[in-house]
Amino acid sequence: MTSLFLHGPLARLEGLSLVLGHPVAVGRARLAGFEAHAALPGHWPALAAAEAAQTEGLELRDPSEADLARIDWLAACFGQARLPLPDGREALLPLHPAAAPAVPQPPGHEEVVTEALRDLMADYQRLDLPLTVVRWDMMLRRAASRLRALGQEGAKIRRDARPGDVAVRDRRVVYANYFSVEEYDLRHSRFDGGESPEINRAAFISSDAATVLPYDPKRDRVLVVEQIRSGPLARGAENPWLLEPIAGRVDAFETPEDCARREAEEEAGLTLDRLIEAARYYPSPGAKAEFLYSYIALCDLPDDLPRLGGLASEAEDIRAHLLPFDALMARITTPEFASGPLILSALWLAGQRDRLRAAG
Repeated sequence: MTSLFLHGPLARLEGLSLVLGHPVAVGRARLAGFEAHAALPGHWPALAAAEAAQTEGLELRDPSEADLARIDWLAACFGQARLPLPDGREALLPLHPAAAPAVPQPPGHEEVVTEALRDLMADYQRLDLPLTVVRWDMMLRRAASRLRALGQEGAKIRRDARPGDVAVRDRRVVYANYFSVEEYDLRHSRFDGGESPEINRAAFISSDAATVLPYDPKRDRVLVVEQIRSGPLARGAENPWLLEPIAGRVDAFETPEDCARREAEEEAGLTLDRLIEAARYYPSPGAKAEFLYSYIALCDLPDDLPRLGGLASEAEDIRAHLLPFDALMARITTPEFASGPLILSALWLAGQRDRLRAAG
């Protein structure tokens, strides 16, 4: 009889049920002489021998062949395998020693990891192994985005969507890397009371992102950043460099506001204080799952600010520009400023500029 000790996300009943594909009743268990560590926030913890240590988990007794196949597939995704323990049980152990030191896991990370497991197991036996660190990071960000969206879907004018209004027969990941593309075969309720035929739709999957336009109300100027962009390049633009607000993807374990502050430091060397939310929105809802939080930051923008920025680890090459507000508005409709978040932020700022300047 197989007795399997489960740790990390599999030590939560919800996570284990997602992996197995059915509800499960198991007992709590302990593993002496081992400790579990993860090298990055939200990443799969690896068991390692450690004298006097003890790890809490669950014990799955006599699992079916189908259950073991799903657990083995998941373990392989994270470079682990089901191997024997000294006490006669089995556990998921790393195939190679950890290359990086362990880091503390952020509060509440279990909920985000479990939500990411929902996506991963939906692709059981469909994704090529191994699952890369970059891919799992994006799945964590997407999971956090989905959790952030819960309870924010009010309907005063549009349809008040109810369970059953959209029926997805199949979901397929047709491309997966840092970003991914998903296809859906679905039916949906129609405005005339009927039901649509089965239709196929695709979406580009990323995660929530934050943008911030720094504004100095005393000097009446803004800071915008310039960098090469793959979107204009793929469209065939002769010049793929754009002027934009500071922007970045919201990490799985940070808030959009924290993301805006982090990106301002990385891209422009700015430490932000007050953030004002201008809008939250889907920039291209017919094709992308991306959701943006756009902010205006009130701050000092002196002449001697650093002009070059970006993270070398992400191959970023970013240049900052200080622009008088009037110069920004005079050119906001030109190809140099063809960035939706910049146009939206500039127009919002135009409507609030007098008030912000008067408030000091």
